Amino acid sequence: MLEKGALAPDFSLTADDGKTVRLSDLRGKKVILYFYPKANTPGCTKQACAVRDVYPEIEAGDGVVIGISPDPPARLVRFREKHNLPFILLSDPDHLVAKAYGAWGERRMYGKTYEGIIRSHFAIDEQGRLTEIAHKVKPLTTADLALKLVH
Repeated sequence: MLEKGALAPDFSLTADDGKTVRLSDLRGKKVILYFYPKANTPGCTKQACAVRDVYPEIEAGDGVVIGISPDPPARLVRFREKHNLPFILLSDPDHLVAKAYGAWGERRMYGKTYEGIIRSHFAIDEQGRLTEIAHKVKPLTTADLALKLVH
């Protein structure tokens, strides 16, 4: 179980542009890391667009946003283009990073139980330490967390 103050688990994932992104390469910046179930679904779109709308303020505060889902890079490209998303989108098809952050587990929808992404977000300071950990978040709270981190 992750705890505030601990080093955030490092990872290396493929972005929508095909490049590899490593969390450790972002040391020195404030990072908002969020996990979402599936691109272009209503809740995930609300979440991404809320972050997009405050992104200039996040960027001005030396912040970086990373959204992670199991979606393949091609789907992430369509999501970015359709909603003009200015931040990093990463593909975690094997759920390894989601599991490391506790963002993969049992979910229920329409009376069915299944394994899936637990909508979660994390704030990581310039030294790579977790300053905020939240699971089962509402889509619109990620933008608020991002602003809190950079102010």
